[in-house]
Amino acid sequence: MSTQCQRPACEGAYEDMGGGELYCDTCGLAPVVSPTGMVSSPPTGIAGGGRAGGRDSSSQRSSSRASARSSSRSSTSRRSVSGRLSRSLSGSATSRSVSVRSSGSSAASSTRGRLGVGLVQVPDVPRPDPRTAVMENPEVPERKRFCSRSDCGAPVGRSRGERPGRTEGFCTKCGHPYSFVPKLTGGDIVHGQYEVVGCLAHGGLGWVYLAVDRAVSDRWVVLKGLLDTGDQDAMAAAISERRFLAEIEHANIVRIYNFVEHLDQRTGSLDGYIVMEYVGGKALKEIANQRRTPAGRRDPLPVEQACAYGIEALEALGHLHSRNLLYCDFKVDNAIQTEDQLKLIDMGAVRRMDDDESAIYGTVGYQAPEVAEAGPSVASDLYTVARTLAVLTFDFQGYTNVFVDSLPDPDTIEVFRTYESFYRLLVRATDPDPAQRFASASEMAEQLTGVLREVVALQTERPRPALSTLFGAELRVTDTELFAEQVDDVSRLGARAAASGRGGRSGRRRGGAGAGPLPGIPAQSGGGPGGAAPVAPGAVTSAVAGALPVGSQPVGPAAGAAPLTAAATHVRGGPQEGASPGPYAGPAQPGPYTGPQTGDPAAAYVPPPAHAPAPPHAHVPGPREAAPAPAPEADLYGAYGAYGAASGAVRLALFDARATALALPVPRVDASDPNAGFLAGLMAAAPGELITALQAVPVASLETRLRELRARLEMRELDSAARALAALEDRHPDDWRVVWYRGVTSLVTGDHEVAALSFDAVYDAFPGEPAPKLALGICAEVLGQLDNAAEYYRLVWATDPSFVSAAFGLARVQIAAGDRAGSARTLESVPEASIHYTAARVAAVRARLRERDPGEPLLTDLTAAAAQVAALAGFGLDPVRREQLTTEVLGKALDWVLSGSPGAPPPGGSAEGSPGPRRLLDAELDERGLRLGLERSYRMLARLAQRGEERIELVERANRFRPRTWV
Repeated sequence: MSTQCQRPACEGAYEDMGGGELYCDTCGLAPVVSPTGMVSSPPTGIAGGGRAGGRDSSSQRSSSRASARSSSRSSTSRRSVSGRLSRSLSGSATSRSVSVRSSGSSAASSTRGRLGVGLVQVPDVPRPDPRTAVMENPEVPERKRFCSRSDCGAPVGRSRGERPGRTEGFCTKCGHPYSFVPKLTGGDIVHGQYEVVGCLAHGGLGWVYLAVDRAVSDRWVVLKGLLDTGDQDAMAAAISERRFLAEIEHANIVRIYNFVEHLDQRTGSLDGYIVMEYVGGKALKEIANQRRTPAGRRDPLPVEQACAYGIEALEALGHLHSRNLLYCDFKVDNAIQTEDQLKLIDMGAVRRMDDDESAIYGTVGYQAPEVAEAGPSVASDLYTVARTLAVLTFDFQGYTNVFVDSLPDPDTIEVFRTYESFYRLLVRATDPDPAQRFASASEMAEQLTGVLREVVALQTERPRPALSTLFGAELRVTDTELFAEQVDDVSRLGARAAASGRGGRSGRRRGGAGAGPLPGIPAQSGGGPGGAAPVAPGAVTSAVAGALPVGSQPVGPAAGAAPLTAAATHVRGGPQEGASPGPYAGPAQPGPYTGPQTGDPAAAYVPPPAHAPAPPHAHVPGPREAAPAPAPEADLYGAYGAYGAASGAVRLALFDARATALALPVPRVDASDPNAGFLAGLMAAAPGELITALQAVPVASLETRLRELRARLEMRELDSAARALAALEDRHPDDWRVVWYRGVTSLVTGDHEVAALSFDAVYDAFPGEPAPKLALGICAEVLGQLDNAAEYYRLVWATDPSFVSAAFGLARVQIAAGDRAGSARTLESVPEASIHYTAARVAAVRARLRERDPGEPLLTDLTAAAAQVAALAGFGLDPVRREQLTTEVLGKALDWVLSGSPGAPPPGGSAEGSPGPRRLLDAELDERGLRLGLERSYRMLARLAQRGEERIELVERANRFRPRTWV
């Protein structure tokens, strides 16, 4: 640590006074952060206003100058560039910074209870015996003795040579008298009611005494006097404290009982004292400094504990703000935890919001930069809470000088790297522009509670959902079918070619075993050039059209097309360094699959080469420009190409970014909007009917215009939607709902980078909300940043399981990145209460087995998949889909058996465990048993088929898999 004094305008250096304690040889003050990381705070000083406005006290002057310096430096917002995704886009020519200003309406009234809001257990601080806190030798250390005159502040009472410093006397610079001797001693009776026990401490505005109230049940009280009653500012602060706080009652604010005067028998002066509630416990500074690492350094508080303290502090500040008061000086010294409650204790800096005369008190490193020039405000109070959270959660070196008005780079701070939402909350609360900070203490408390839910959910692996006051629930889950339709046989190695004389019945199997889709099933070309558009939901009515959930969209190659594969798509942070993203060149063409290098039948399998044409790449328009209407297939490609991404040879279903964007949660209607009542009673569901109903509104408002914009997006009227969005941005450029719909519109029209920047700005504004993270996950996925997409999906799904689309999105990118096991775990974590439970379990079965190499040890996955298929019968899985899943499991098991059953335990079992399972879905786990099982399932599907051609095809497939017999 540098030996240069941290204080502005001080040219001194720190000297070691023994025991590792450092003090400046000029100003006498200790460094704010000690070499061991101990938390300390500079004394409260006057930042401006009132009689101290143009004066130059050393300790108080530092706050004013630091604030003025920061104001000149911090002219632009740091927000909208804090996230991983937005930083990866910041270098693109089309990107720009966007900001969000919240509507200003406070959140719903809080229902929080005790410390930790039921999410985290904060260690209780026992209430000690008050007598143990009394100082044995009350005196002010020489290093803390300064002239109390606000325009002087010179060191006084210092030792010279071997002569100790005087505790009383006159300032050698201005002649003002000083006294650091307590005016009350044990046994003194103040106001005929309060019996003094002794001194507890000395604060920036006076001595603090412990006393017993003999008139009210001998309760413990605190008397707060003045360091020097000759100082007018100190006296005014005490009087203002009595005036403002005597009537305030709040569980998180110390009670002010009385204001009394006492005649000093020694000097004859009439001294004033404030009578306050005694709060026994530990200050946040003491709690933070007690945590030590094995190396002896301070161990920062867990982020969840700090968030719990912040929520309680915001509750107290919100109560003061509701009474037109500002706290001004929140810091680690001014809050005490007693048992399971946090209380604000030092109220000397409290002032009315409309007070332009009183001195403004604050502390360097905590005070907002604009206070010295513009004065305090609600926004500056919230700033102090965020700075306190930063001091508590990491070793914030230099927060009073180098980082006096900023935060360190998040890449250098572990807690910021681990919890991005927590970092974004601090960034917004400490924005240089007060108008960009949270609008109220309740709004910041709601977002901090959301961040706490996310932190606790990640730590405990248990969801912590809550009802959002800003967003509704997600409208629907559009992409529950993760995999492309299987058009080849379920077994690569076990299917036999049809007899030569039977192939001409319908001419369907001229390609041998790798036949195309069944007749009656619409061909799936993915909408590529020359192909048919994807089939609309519900177009497949056949009983064997695919094991898809109701409403899912079947996808896959055109009839007769061979399986397509693509190169791995796991992209970290966008294009590689030094490379420019080029147009999509279509899926890579891997070499033929040769099977395991053994002498078994698997080596003979070689699939036909892929020959489908590559899809055209979509043009990405610049920001704020109306993007041209995409082709029907353009918004189905995403990061995965025309037929979905592939890791190895896994074909994923088409990802419909447009439908997914319109399924995102919708912002709740602002209750203060003049048409809020009309919209609440609007029952029209169809977009066209909704637009007609909205035209009946006498005067359009922001909410009605947003509703019309969404309706036009749903009707694919993209030009009209673009014009409506441009008009909204002209009228309300910083309203967060407009920015949200800018993101939705950009995602629908294919301008994915603008969508990402817009959703990122909403995430900056509301870091405790899941909806912006879900939207950012979609943007990262379509931009090819699968690692970022997985992280955003994971944050949402871990916190709130009602966002089932996050689970499917996470599973989709995990499959695309080659993480089959992770994808299966994610899908299997969808709760039974969800209506998408069956679809998730079906997808989990396919995630385990679809297109797996039969040379891998598959026994564990085969067993798990079979158990899930068997269990799904009790959850409403219809017989058709059950038999289809059964054929997939048995077909993969047959390939595995024909490949030599790699990884299977020996018949007698291994030394470590029992032999493996011998049956799979009522079929023996050998070639004959699996063939019989496949034959049985295909014949059952044939009985369920609705058309004759389908029935014939299924019977022929059953015959191709049945064991060879002599009859």
